[in-house]
Amino acid sequence: MDTYPIDTCSLEKFYPHLNGKQLSEQYKEHLSDFNGWEAKEHACEWLVFPENTGEYLSIDETALSDGELYTIVTNKASKGKRVR
Repeated sequence: MDTYPIDTCSLEKFYPHLNGKQLSEQYKEHLSDFNGWEAKEHACEWLVFPENTGEYLSIDETALSDGELYTIVTNKASKGKRVR
């Protein structure tokens, strides 16, 4: 489990041969399959509550059932607790 989030451009510090911007673009355009995502059309209908967002967010993917992948976005400031 990551305890400190690192964006792709920050990885360049540890891997000088890596182009962070290119990695980010390749992930979005090819590795994540975003353009072929079946739910893309109705993604604008999903709910995001501004009071649950903060300066730092975590993104994780998990398979809760066979064949279904979920992306979970959490507010780092809440430290896993409910924000009120």
